[in-house]
Amino acid sequence: MAKVEFHFDLGSPNAYLSHLVIPEIEKRTGVRFEYLPILLGGVFKLTNNRSPAESLRGIRNKPEYERLETRRFIQRYGITRYQPNPYFPVNTLRMMRGTIAAQSLGVFERYVDEMFRNMWAEPKKMDDPRVWRAALDESGLPTERILELIETPKVKEQLLEHTQRSVERGTFGAPTFYVGDEIFFGKDRLREVEEMIMRSK
Repeated sequence: MAKVEFHFDLGSPNAYLSHLVIPEIEKRTGVRFEYLPILLGGVFKLTNNRSPAESLRGIRNKPEYERLETRRFIQRYGITRYQPNPYFPVNTLRMMRGTIAAQSLGVFERYVDEMFRNMWAEPKKMDDPRVWRAALDESGLPTERILELIETPKVKEQLLEHTQRSVERGTFGAPTFYVGDEIFFGKDRLREVEEMIMRSK
């Protein structure tokens, strides 16, 4: 069975929408996705890429089409808990270091769920340290330990290593999926991801 990976940044709305769909794919295939945190800003820097917020600016019709595709995706999967974040784009450096800290504390899944919720279901300005702290507290996460760990060299280096390795494999944005060595980019490739999983069983 090929390993299935989800390379994500909490600041990506498409990563969040993928996160909502992944559990159903896991049920149908019996395969667990491995979540790998990456820093999207670092990916863009290493690949000379830009965020859609920048690259689509000033282009006629394409931003409207992207919004249409998002609506179609939401309707196809019956997603009800999604709102555009009015503070987008949000600097996710601290939050993404928090994913590494949460892994070491054994609260990774809850952390990812709660941070995605605070970004895209009940959107807040999560790069404001006070807002982020309040979200951690409200979620019942170990706030003080997370805040301590994100300042340590080990956590900083691990996020950087994840990001660099992901780029070396072929990543240029988020969400990116790997089924074994096969790369798939974007939420709209989840059906192909599922097909590849089934073929590799």
